[in-house]
Amino acid sequence: MLFSIQQDPGANPDILTETVSEEKTLSIYNLIMHSGTGGMIIIALLFVLLLVALYIYFERYLAIKRASKVDKNYMNQIKDKILGGNIEAAKILSQANKTPVARLIEKGISRIGKPLEDINTAIENAGKLEIYKLERNVSVLATIAGAAPMIGFLGTVIGMIIAIHEIANAGGQIDIKLLSDGLYTAMTTTVAGLIVGIISYIAYNHLIDKTNKVVYQMEANSLEFLDLLNEPV
Repeated sequence: MLFSIQQDPGANPDILTETVSEEKTLSIYNLIMHSGTGGMIIIALLFVLLLVALYIYFERYLAIKRASKVDKNYMNQIKDKILGGNIEAAKILSQANKTPVARLIEKGISRIGKPLEDINTAIENAGKLEIYKLERNVSVLATIAGAAPMIGFLGTVIGMIIAIHEIANAGGQIDIKLLSDGLYTAMTTTVAGLIVGIISYIAYNHLIDKTNKVVYQMEANSLEFLDLLNEPV
């Protein structure tokens, strides 16, 4: 463009300004609308997957955050009540906390008087159930993280097929305007799929990290409870 301006110094600057402004006003909406029917369907599907991923993330994040809130004095209170022989009060205290840790301790308290191995097994089984509750629907995020880029690549393949089809119908003559729909489909669906996949992947790993912290908290308190039962009276 610089060469043409130098050759024609009398070129109208308004035309040049208009051309540049048109290039800069290409919006995401225009990209989607020019991506063809197949591209719009795929992008709509990816948008739905994004909404599902965001819903699962925020719902699980809030649930895990609630599960991680344990009173710092909870285990001390449990210890005092058990050593004082007030087992029923310890059970009531656990029921009032309504956290995974408290439910594990409650399960152990309800088994007091039985062999320590039985108590440990009951706590482990309850722990597995609590972990399952924490990880509910989190696997869907992993599925979306893997499937979204592939769906986007499917749009790329469809766009290239459209482009090749247009070339064939044009008698082998390549026309950029003729290929625009296919190229828009190929590019926009790929970008959309990668964006949804990246967001879902980050959300999944963040939830796994938060869940692991709660699991560690459950294990630490369970061991503390078992050690309490092993203390000599």
